Amino acid sequence: MNDTIAAVATAHGIGSIAIIRLSGPRASEIAAILMRRDAPAPRHATLAPLYDAAGELIDEAIVLYFRGPKSFTGEDIVEFQCHGGTIVAQEVLETLLHEGARLAEPGEFSKRAFHNGRIDLTEAEAIARLIEAKSEDAARILAKQMKGALREYVEGVRDQLLEITAYAEVTIDYAEEDLPEDLVEQIRSRLETLHRELSRTLQASRSRAGLMQGFKVAIVGKPNVGKSSLLNALLNYNRAIVSDIAGTTRDTIEEQVRIGTHLIRIIDTAGIREASDEIERIGIERSIAAIEESDIVIALFDGSRGRDGEDDRIIGLLQEYEGTKEIIVALNKCDLEQQFDADTLAAYAPLALNCRSDVSVLIDALQGLMDGKNLSDETMLISTRQTDAVQRALNEIDEALLPLEDQELEIFSFHLTRAINAIASITRPYEHDEMLDKMFGSFCLGK
Repeated sequence: MNDTIAAVATAHGIGSIAIIRLSGPRASEIAAILMRRDAPAPRHATLAPLYDAAGELIDEAIVLYFRGPKSFTGEDIVEFQCHGGTIVAQEVLETLLHEGARLAEPGEFSKRAFHNGRIDLTEAEAIARLIEAKSEDAARILAKQMKGALREYVEGVRDQLLEITAYAEVTIDYAEEDLPEDLVEQIRSRLETLHRELSRTLQASRSRAGLMQGFKVAIVGKPNVGKSSLLNALLNYNRAIVSDIAGTTRDTIEEQVRIGTHLIRIIDTAGIREASDEIERIGIERSIAAIEESDIVIALFDGSRGRDGEDDRIIGLLQEYEGTKEIIVALNKCDLEQQFDADTLAAYAPLALNCRSDVSVLIDALQGLMDGKNLSDETMLISTRQTDAVQRALNEIDEALLPLEDQELEIFSFHLTRAINAIASITRPYEHDEMLDKMFGSFCLGK
């Protein structure tokens, strides 16, 4: 990391301001070349003209200099705030590259911050996720993690595991003797308490994953119950074709819509019934797959018609996914005479809807479900990497409890050490170069 890197840090396109970042040992030197004057004073905003390699004026910009190690990357950083638009920012960047900087790789600024001890992996992942946050709740959680909330939690778990391991190691010299029962009981009690805490964190994080990724909502039902009308009502424009012909929607339609403080992905699926042709069969298969991938299922029934075998098939799907999906049931066409046997859906407390006029009751139900995912201030894991690490630690704790019963403390300590390594990998793993390249490579340029 002895070279100096540069990248445009703001999104491409027209805007008021564009920011170009420069980080590395030659940052202030290269900045001075573009300014045709001495480098600016650290932590002061300087308004200065910027020139290209031929001496032509590019723009007048605000230049900020942060001297390492008190900067985001831990190195010297210069930020140029020029007028927005692709041309000006690109000219500044090309001049920086001409003067000896190189184009930064995706995530390289954050990667350097990690290597220089300015952030740990939990903070790096929080930065990446905050940029893509799909709800205000997610943004608040990620802001806390950027301040080290998850790091403190992980360090607390790691310290507890180290204490338990040390306690066991001290007694290994006495393994030939019978250990007091209360010693084994005390170790087991502490470990089981820690296991419950980690399990609760893991389960809560998995159930609230939609806060980070954006909740996925699937609208399901038999043909011609009003699924496409519901999608159009939620989007507030005619996205899906609506007709009285059963099977009009033959594939899934996916759109984004904001409900309350959440940005959700809503999927209108093909009507589920016995397929009349190959294309419809594929569409129905995709409908089932959409249910599998969703966080919330909206099951729509036609209240103006009696229940039939196709409705029973939808009810069977709901029963199959009970406990693994959040389910909202709605009876559409409430403005017409009701003939559907609603008693069969009583367990789901069905909502009465008219998808062509008012779906506010459904929007309120959706918002309540999503808001309810963040009622707790418990620690939350925000990536598959983090949840996998906790799961590995739990598996090792389970393995450690068996030899503990037989007072085989060497094997017990072996599994606890592996649990410690698994937990430590969340913040700063011991062997991490390949994993770091893969993780930081998913970042956007300039971050």
